[in-house]
Amino acid sequence: MAAVAVLLLVLSVRIVKQFERGVVFRLGRVVGARDPGLRFLIPIVDVMHRVSLRIVTMPIQSQGIITRDNVSVDVSAVAYFRVVDAIKSVVAIENVRAAINQIAQTTLRKVVGRHSLDETLSETDRINDDIRMILDVTTVDWGVEVTLVELKDIQLPDAMKRAMAKQAEAEREKRAKIINAEGESLAAAALGDASDTMMAHPLALQLRNLQSLVEIGVDKNTTVVFPAPLMSTIGELGNFLTHESEASHRPAPAAPATNGGSAPPPAPARS
Repeated sequence: MAAVAVLLLVLSVRIVKQFERGVVFRLGRVVGARDPGLRFLIPIVDVMHRVSLRIVTMPIQSQGIITRDNVSVDVSAVAYFRVVDAIKSVVAIENVRAAINQIAQTTLRKVVGRHSLDETLSETDRINDDIRMILDVTTVDWGVEVTLVELKDIQLPDAMKRAMAKQAEAEREKRAKIINAEGESLAAAALGDASDTMMAHPLALQLRNLQSLVEIGVDKNTTVVFPAPLMSTIGELGNFLTHESEASHRPAPAAPATNGGSAPPPAPARS
């Protein structure tokens, strides 16, 4: 009798871990859930199923999907869920993990198929939220909460990858040409303002020419190219020096008489 009592005691003792809940069936009927700790059951009459409440990471295998703009892509994702009602997860569905895996695959195919390729690549956050909301509506009756869904990988056909690369290259070339044209426009406006300034101040052009000569002389070149305006200036300077030299060799005019003296008689006219 003592041995039978010890055996019954051992069969009646159950330990529920902190992350688990125990669903107890008594003669086939649910009598409740057991919290973590040491729990006693009626041997043979009570049966307890342990349910984990931890978050489960479930990968969604790659799905071949045709987008709204008729592009074939392979999309894989990952879903995170946890059991919030242990009794429903045991009674309402046979295998909650397999059921969520299947509904996640079909939901992924349905949601991505409603979007174009560009939207699938650029609006992943919105697609993730749509998938999670649809799964939540379905799994709430199973006592399961889907906490997060993320698209993990999007595989494109090789032809589409090449087309997108060409499109990106053309877009960058367009932006480069636009920037170059804007630079040319700004440079032309600045040159126009500079030319107006030089026209108002003629010496500014000569100073610019001298600055160009200084810049040329930095490289210690043996050949110096004089701009045309500077050559004309040198010619004008030579004409000025010649004029001054001729003026210096001319005789000075006679000074007029002073102190009451009479003027010299005029020269006789020549016949």
